[in-house]
Amino acid sequence: MLEVLAGLVAGLLIVAGILVMLGPNTKSLVRRIGVLRRRRPSLSAFQPTKPREVVATGLNPKTQRVLVAASRLGSWLRAHSHEEVARELRSAAGRMTSDEPSGLYAMQTVLRRLRTLSLDDRGAQERLRTLSNELREAVQDRFEQLELLPFRRP
Repeated sequence: MLEVLAGLVAGLLIVAGILVMLGPNTKSLVRRIGVLRRRRPSLSAFQPTKPREVVATGLNPKTQRVLVAASRLGSWLRAHSHEEVARELRSAAGRMTSDEPSGLYAMQTVLRRLRTLSLDDRGAQERLRTLSNELREAVQDRFEQLELLPFRRP
């Protein structure tokens, strides 16, 4: 037991001597060692990627809402192998950033096409309906804000 204690004290004295010889560089060296120890390989290659919702800055908040809803719906459609409709939706969203009224009309055309899309899975059909309703409401709100639609009469 006494040998272990003497060895431990001798080791600590050697480490203290090395730290004294390093002088002012000790802090930066300790930080570098700490950073190296914290790095652990991430397993991100095995985790599914999260879809990014990229919205151009400087757009109206309701336009951004339309683009986010279109992005969600387009990602879902691509994941469920409806590439053609997802491509049309992406094209309409791209058109909105340059010419908003024509992009909104293109979105309405895609939404009409989505009504005819039917899926075998009931859960998937319900998710499609939820996402398309979210997009439809966002498009209607933006249409009303831009006053592109005629006013509804009761």
